[in-house]
Amino acid sequence: MNLRELEYLVAVDEELHFNRAAERCFVSQPTLSGQLKKLEEELGVMLIERNTRKVSMTDVGTAVVQQARKILKEVKAIKEITISFDDPMASELQVGLIPTIAPYLLPRIIPELKKKFPQLKLWLHEHLTSVLLEKLKNADLDLLILALPINSDELSEIDLFKENFWLAVPSHTSLSKKNKIQMIDLNEQEMLLLEEGHCLRGQALDVCFSAGATENNTFRATSLETLRCMVGEGIGMTLLPELAIPKKRKQSDTISYIPFSDPKPSRHIGMLYRHGSYREETYEKIAQVIKEILS
Repeated sequence: MNLRELEYLVAVDEELHFNRAAERCFVSQPTLSGQLKKLEEELGVMLIERNTRKVSMTDVGTAVVQQARKILKEVKAIKEITISFDDPMASELQVGLIPTIAPYLLPRIIPELKKKFPQLKLWLHEHLTSVLLEKLKNADLDLLILALPINSDELSEIDLFKENFWLAVPSHTSLSKKNKIQMIDLNEQEMLLLEEGHCLRGQALDVCFSAGATENNTFRATSLETLRCMVGEGIGMTLLPELAIPKKRKQSDTISYIPFSDPKPSRHIGMLYRHGSYREETYEKIAQVIKEILS
């Protein structure tokens, strides 16, 4: 038994498909299948049920996979220890971000991070919050940047910044003439929102409910840029986080972006990592750079 075989087993459990698992592990399908067959022979049990229509784990296979994840997680922790003693700002880091942050934050912070920490290689992954949390707990990711708080005894947080929401409305509407929006202005208005799974959807719904606004139930967007396009077409209005607001706007723009008066609706953005990680110093230094950029 070796670590590579455990990685193959975990990949098959998550993909339930030998070809996809092999692609994920950067090996051929026959290689992956052969190694897993060898593992089954060594253990004397069938871990995977194979037929022409689907792949599934046996009961013992599921139990072994759970233990394999723990082993791989501890091996990664050992690697983190050696990295932190050598140079905390070197090596690779798997970073996950939610879709409502990644395209707006990364262009602002990556150049400075590369300048300050040239030996640090960041692999960036964009997923919904639920997927990111699962990958972090399974040690597939090292660090998350997302909306806080997240309630978990296994994870530690670093607060980065507070991000205000703005109202995006078609430029021809009466609200577009306002310099600031009050919550009462949203009373009985209909808002365009993101689809289920985005944490920003829940945050926007809280704002809508407290202001007496309702959701447009005929449409739910997959991204903030889709919401922006809908507003630009004059179909409705929405809430956008401040980082998504363009810095330079033309008079011909079909969208007006209006800040809220106090108390401004907002969300808190921060970093999340496994409690007790030996790369905590790395995360703290990255957080400090981000705070300086956005201050």
